[in-house]
Parts: sequence; structure tokens; C-alpha cells
Amino acid sequence: MAEVGAARPARSGWRAYAPELAIVLASVLYGATFRVVQVSVERTSPSGFVFMRYTVGALVLLPFALRRGWRGPRALPHDGWRLVLGVAVLVGAFSGFGAYVQTVGLRTTTTSNSAFITSLFVVFTPIIESVVYRRWPRRGIVGAVAVSMLGLWLLTGASLSMGRGDLFTLLCAALYGGWYVAIGAFTNRMDLVAFTCAQLVMAALFMVPFAIASGFGRIDAYVIGTVLFTGIACTALAFALTAWAQRRVDPSRTTIISLVEPVVAGVVGYLVGERLGVGGYVGASLIIVAILIAERGTHRTGAPAPEV
Repeated sequence: MAEVGAARPARSGWRAYAPELAIVLASVLYGATFRVVQVSVERTSPSGFVFMRYTVGALVLLPFALRRGWRGPRALPHDGWRLVLGVAVLVGAFSGFGAYVQTVGLRTTTTSNSAFITSLFVVFTPIIESVVYRRWPRRGIVGAVAVSMLGLWLLTGASLSMGRGDLFTLLCAALYGGWYVAIGAFTNRMDLVAFTCAQLVMAALFMVPFAIASGFGRIDAYVIGTVLFTGIACTALAFALTAWAQRRVDPSRTTIISLVEPVVAGVVGYLVGERLGVGGYVGASLIIVAILIAERGTHRTGAPAPEV
């Protein structure tokens, strides 16, 4: 794999924060669409929705990807089409199945619960990094996991059992943790557009057998509008922004900035009448505290990144 989170070249003014702003914009797009996706999957199947969304995103990027080629700024001499295919399978599996189980979960949980449980990818990401880079978990990660589990328990009703939708969403958080690590590992070795397009094509293909088995349900104007918006803005654009930002920001730091996503989703949920209750809000707050514990002291500006 390539270097992850290499030192950022010096910039001045607002340009110094451009990668962080890109992550914020992508997170706002993700967070703002939880509710419309939830409504859409009440009419169509989760696999059918994800297939359509990723297909739209891939079609938008495909003409540009074919024109630009696939080599990135730090492509290695031996890199070739095997790398492109391997990365497409790996990153496409993480993003495709992550979106699928998240969408399944949205059928039986609230948008606020979905957003905050999904945010646990910030705890999963450093754990996965520890395994991939063969190093001990970072300081505070055990405490962060314990606090996040307490928060999750309160968020889901202070019960020893989790709802089906919450369990699917927790799996989504783990898959997205792998997605962020994989993006950080390969984004510099491939062209941004080709990198994003390749994963979307493969993610859409992964959904084909599930969509055939479950069907597409009812596709009306609302579903089509949601598919077009999420496919273009929240997939083609947001995924490319995330990949570009991770050329300069390491995966763990990317995820902490991505906490804008559950905040936006929580605001949207509140506006449509969702209320978590006192225990739920305490649980959501503990999840954020756990995320901050997991990331405390882990970022070193300009520090060399590990290689694998």
C-alpha cells in the first residue's frame, strides 16, 4: 500500500483549510439526506436504491475518468490495472455494503439514531488502522470503545438488546471505518476521478444480485429525485471530495471532522419531529465524547505516515 496521510505542503489563508472544508461539505451532504433516503426506502428496496444511487454517481464520473486516465501523483512504477481492479473491489465493497446495511437499518430506526450510530466509524477507524499497520491501538482507544458502548446502550433505549435497524447501522459503521482506511491507503496512487468512479462501478455491481432477489419496489418521482440527488451530490461529488481531502488528511482525522454529519442529521431529524429523549441525548453526547477520546493526541501535523 501507499503512504497514508503524508505531510501537507505549506499553504496560506483559507487554502490551508481546504481539505478540512471539503470533508465538512461532504459530511453536510451526507447528513442532510438521511431523512429523504429513509422515506425513499419505504417505497423501494434498500439494494435497489443503493444500486440506482451508485449507478448514477458512476455514470456522472465515467466520461471524465476515461479522459483523465488512472495514475495518481504517487503511483508506483509497478502499479497497473490490477491495482485499479483490486482497489475497486476493496473500496467498492466497503462503500457499497456499508450503504446497503445503513439503508436497511433506516427502515426500522430513526434518522437520528442512524446518524449517531454511523458516527461510530470514528472509533472503528483507528482500530482497523491498528490491525492494518500492525501497531498497538492508540492511547485511549479502549476507554473510547467503553464510553461509546455506554452511549450506544443509552441511545438505543438502555436495553441489553438492540433493534434490528440499530444492529445493521452498527455494521455500517464498521464497514465505513474500513472504507476510510482504504481510501487513505490508495487515494494518492490513483487519479481522484478514476478512483471514485471505479469504486462506484464495483459497489453498484455488488448490489445487482440483491436487487434481483428483492426487486426494486415502487419507483416514483420522490424516489427518482432522491436517487439523482444522492447519486450526484452525495456520491459522485462527496466521495471525490473525501478522496481528495484524504490526500492531505489521515483517515482518523478525516473521521473526526466528519462528525458534522450526525449533527446535521440530528438537526434534520429534530425539524421533522424526532425526539431522542433525555437518555438518548445523553447517549449521543457520550458517543461524541468517545470519538474525541479516541482521537485525542493522535494527530501530528506533518508527521511521516506509516507504510504497509
